[in-house]
Amino acid sequence: MAGQRMRRVNEAVREVLSEAIAEGLKDPRIGFVTVTSVDTAADLRTAKVYVSVLGGEEETEETLAGLECSHGFLQSLIARQLTLKRTPQLTFIRDESIDYGFHIEKILKDIEDE
Repeated sequence: MAGQRMRRVNEAVREVLSEAIAEGLKDPRIGFVTVTSVDTAADLRTAKVYVSVLGGEEETEETLAGLECSHGFLQSLIARQLTLKRTPQLTFIRDESIDYGFHIEKILKDIEDE
């Protein structure tokens, strides 16, 4: 039962953050960002927000810095839009699964070409 609840909480937090970022935060460092997943702790004190950023390493670092600066605003949105016992402290992490997927795809293509 708790697993289903946490999935719903994670999805709700992801939706709120995705919408807020898509509408555009005022920080010019934040580029094109996709919130891929959210992992909220069972006690709702912390949440790891995994993001994918379009661009190179420099754009990714700038975007993560901009998101970290905006975490207070984003947490207040979560508090207003969701009814949770606590509002989790957000930590933004680069989601490397997409890069890893491209890497695996390249390896498989190289093997196929041989």
